[in-house]
Amino acid sequence: MATTQTESTSATYPTTSGGTLPSTVPVGAVYAEGSPLDWGTSLVEGAVVLDEKVAPNAPWSAVVTEGHVLTIVDVGGNQSADCLLFNADDPEERYSVPDTLAWQGNAYVRTGTVLRSSEGRPLMTVVANEIDRQDTIGGACGKESNTLRYGHHVMFHHGCRENFLTEAGRRGLGVRDIVSNLNWFMNVPVEADGALGIVDGMSAPGRRVAVRAEMDVLVMVSNCPQMNNPCNDFNPTPLRMIVVDPACGGGPGPVAGGPRSARAPRTPGDAA
Repeated sequence: MATTQTESTSATYPTTSGGTLPSTVPVGAVYAEGSPLDWGTSLVEGAVVLDEKVAPNAPWSAVVTEGHVLTIVDVGGNQSADCLLFNADDPEERYSVPDTLAWQGNAYVRTGTVLRSSEGRPLMTVVANEIDRQDTIGGACGKESNTLRYGHHVMFHHGCRENFLTEAGRRGLGVRDIVSNLNWFMNVPVEADGALGIVDGMSAPGRRVAVRAEMDVLVMVSNCPQMNNPCNDFNPTPLRMIVVDPACGGGPGPVAGGPRSARAPRTPGDAA
């Protein structure tokens, strides 16, 4: 199949101490020529305060202010967006899979799901969702898990864990802060016997999910580089991240000018 190449260079990110941090994950990917890309718009009306593209394979993060709504657009369809959430004022409080599932009594994330912290407090609420269910069980891929699942020949296939570590380092966080995560647009069915699988997605180009911040939240996303299972349709594509303030007027606005990796990264004090 013919392919087209986006950027395929290593990214370097500034840190809060004034230095730089190189990423181990090349930014950009080869995806099928003619892949349908739908950049979409915000799912919620409001004044746009942030609008950024995330290149295939790249990490991204921003602080979403309490009351603001983040829309994640699955631009190419069936592209897994691995996600971690932190209390922006106290990152020791972070997204908790068991608290979220226990409070709602359901294994899936859907419209109305409250994404809870390690303290049991609401971090964000899913206010709109264009696919049937979102996953928060499957975890994040990485060099070690890739090797275990697929063999030693993939030991250099970096994954979401490496993306998270890069973005965490830029935010003053580290290995101990990489906990179980959400997987927006990834299809992980739970069978009657409790078995899990990673299967073809239920999303499509332009499908969206919107989450409202219930406190100031640091949102960290890995545009998943996985190529050994169908979580990305074997065709990594971009994401679009749109934050709006529903309290202010305005529509969804135009898409930002360039990939997240090529733009000036935000610092921990920045609010969206």
